[in-house]
Amino acid sequence: MSDRSQGESALVQFSERLTNSAAFGTLFREGMDLVEETAAYLDGAGRAEAKALDRAVSLIYATESMRLTTRLMQLASWLLLHRAVKEGEMTLSQANREKTKVKLSAADPGPDDMIDKLPQQLQDLIARSMTLQSKVRRLDITIHTPAVERAAIGNPLVPQLNRLKAAFEQTR
Repeated sequence: MSDRSQGESALVQFSERLTNSAAFGTLFREGMDLVEETAAYLDGAGRAEAKALDRAVSLIYATESMRLTTRLMQLASWLLLHRAVKEGEMTLSQANREKTKVKLSAADPGPDDMIDKLPQQLQDLIARSMTLQSKVRRLDITIHTPAVERAAIGNPLVPQLNRLKAAFEQTR
């Protein structure tokens, strides 16, 4: 096996192991806890807060709570898909095919001046969901970038080291 092939297989193995990492476990728990906390808020205190809002802000509340739940459901789908990989219920390749149904850019919140009018607890849930979305997007890129693309990048220092080596060889 060539050096490049060994490097590519090592990258694939690393990607497959990420779902078994403690970081993924922590992210999974964070995501599921946020889904449960948001559902409890929207069904409880959030309902009462929404009723107390004026009509214009009430419309913003309805829009943003829908965006929030959509975002969280997409994130939960991604997390559950990758937990299935961790549990051996599917391969990373199968998960990669299935994840095309998950939209990690779904339902970004509206402008800050609109969000600022919402109850503080909803603002906090929106902010936390955006942080979770960023983490999941980064992990998704790490896990699902094909090994060939990663291998092609190589060590970015090699070209500079080669130039230095060539420069020093010319001065001899």
